[in-house]
Amino acid sequence: MDAHVVTEALALAEAAPTVREAAQRLREHYRQLRVVVVDALDMRDEVPAAQGATRAIYYGASDGHCWQVTGDPALAAGFFLTERG
Repeated sequence: MDAHVVTEALALAEAAPTVREAAQRLREHYRQLRVVVVDALDMRDEVPAAQGATRAIYYGASDGHCWQVTGDPALAAGFFLTERG
């Protein structure tokens, strides 16, 4: 995944009125990627790929069965999206 993708994704997420609507916009724009909304508390020990005033995005990687947070954009197959408190 290119760096500009996460920057663009964050802009789309920040423009949405709610985190659920942000996820829907990301799913529509990036049909090839998985987008999962998670609670910010669950991501407290993870480093976001990008964060704005209201949302944070983390890269998600999958081995075909399980999903995990990754810091490597080359492994990213989706986004974890949180509301920033």
